[in-house]
Amino acid sequence: MTMRFGTPPERGRRYVLRPGVYAILPRGGRLLLTEQAPGPEIQLPGGGIDPGESPIVALHREVEEETGWCIGRPTRLGAFRRFTYMPEYDLWAEKLCTIYAARPIHRRGDPTEAGHRALWMTPQQAVHALENTGDAHFVQVFCL
Repeated sequence: MTMRFGTPPERGRRYVLRPGVYAILPRGGRLLLTEQAPGPEIQLPGGGIDPGESPIVALHREVEEETGWCIGRPTRLGAFRRFTYMPEYDLWAEKLCTIYAARPIHRRGDPTEAGHRALWMTPQQAVHALENTGDAHFVQVFCL
């Protein structure tokens, strides 16, 4: 059974299943996160899996797009569901979020995805700053 975080699904509303991959990225006692505008919203780096793309390929792509960093040794930690409106796609989504731990290996440059900025926080800071309660749960369980 997959855990659920956030607002329960609304009765009668149609949700589109959106599988995604997200990473907890520890290095030197801190975590690599992404801040997305216009919120700003602090998030674990990651995002949707494109059609025909494997989860690991998507994870590498999304982390680099959102942080500018390459990663190594991804290990699956678990998954959760959340039901949310995604304004950038104008759709209500049932997000199946698979969480990995990986190592930030080296920085290639700035994030290439518009509106994203890489930042570092301690795990304790991240638990309080992460907008998504599912992300915060996984950081708390695996880092504290």
